[in-house]
Amino acid sequence: MATLLMVESWVGAAGQALPRRIIDRNHDYVLVTRDPGLYPATAIGTAHPAIDHADEVVVTETNDLAGLLDTAASIAARRPIDGVLTTCDYYLVAAAAIGERLGLPAAPVQAMRTATRKDLVRASVAAAGLPNPRYAVAQGWDDARIAAAALGYPLVAKPVDLNAGSGVRLVTDEAALKDAVGEIHSATTNTRGQALQRLVLLEEQMTGTEVSVETVTHTGRTTILAVTDKSVTAAPAFVESGHMVPAQLDPSDTIAACDLAARALDAVGLTHGISHVEVMITPDGPRIVEINPRQGGGHIFELVELVTGTHPLDVLIDLALDIGITARPGPRPTAPSAAIMFVLSPEPGMVVAVEGAHHLDTDPGIIRWELPTPATARPPVDNDAYLGHVIAVGNGQRDARKRAETALATIRLVLADGRRLRPLGIPSS
Repeated sequence: MATLLMVESWVGAAGQALPRRIIDRNHDYVLVTRDPGLYPATAIGTAHPAIDHADEVVVTETNDLAGLLDTAASIAARRPIDGVLTTCDYYLVAAAAIGERLGLPAAPVQAMRTATRKDLVRASVAAAGLPNPRYAVAQGWDDARIAAAALGYPLVAKPVDLNAGSGVRLVTDEAALKDAVGEIHSATTNTRGQALQRLVLLEEQMTGTEVSVETVTHTGRTTILAVTDKSVTAAPAFVESGHMVPAQLDPSDTIAACDLAARALDAVGLTHGISHVEVMITPDGPRIVEINPRQGGGHIFELVELVTGTHPLDVLIDLALDIGITARPGPRPTAPSAAIMFVLSPEPGMVVAVEGAHHLDTDPGIIRWELPTPATARPPVDNDAYLGHVIAVGNGQRDARKRAETALATIRLVLADGRRLRPLGIPSS
């Protein structure tokens, strides 16, 4: 039995799943958080899993790295700590720093700082001689305007240090660029109260097929778990409306995407950890979209387990204990393909009911669906607009997405004002 130090957590899918997987493997953990109130009770009134399953909850200012390191050291002085981990992007650097302080398995701190900054990833990829879109980093409007004129429109503008697609916009002219820069500059802190850089990363728009490569890196060696493809809503926002494992790619494109992902992780110096590397298969070959040095969001870890038999969160636990992927038991896959479709409303409003849900309950290919009501439908400008999801498996490598889309097409969102809306994302684009 091992004791892990969990530095904060996401509230949603990964944050809810990891605690149970730790306990099921006969380990325990200490949750270190700045505020237990960040983790709300479940719909049935039980405590959030991150709180409920913790052997101990330690409250400290997790946004103060020096103080957090001292707190971690004091915890380790009174009880054995065997590993450190987090599911939350905004505490990946902190987890790495704790690992360094306590002599625990972890990624190099500087590598994690680089990997969690989109602009530093671009610079590292370029320095390694890997293919990269043309890009520029702007501090303010004047810088952005000059850089955009040099790069040429259309461009993608994004903040360098947010996640979940927040603030990512397609800009086709100077007016749209000014709006995007204003949006990025208006956000001073992230959702955990940490100060943002407020830098604007401008990139030439890449076209093609976007996938994500789910990886495990241990002692500097990267292993590919799976390649996931995705459905994305139309510009100017880029919201992921669904995922499927395995990705529908030509074998040569799969190999090229995996090779580039591994090389990009080497370029940023990441020698330890799980990663979700987004890659665009362009007409000129694969290009890195972003590196996310953590588990894939949007229940991708569930899709990976269904198809490969390996759960990335189990791997996260193993890595915290310095156990590599090759030391794990053999995989037990469930289906040739698995897909998720997210429920997004085309219009804002209060969703009070769901029509047609009985079809989801009777379809043997639907593994799970969630769409709690009442729920507030927001404009689909980032992943926070998700109202729920449908997870399906397929009998062939390309069947799961069609099954999930077909299932989603049977429902209608009923709004408080009487509107009945067809969810977005059917069929996938």
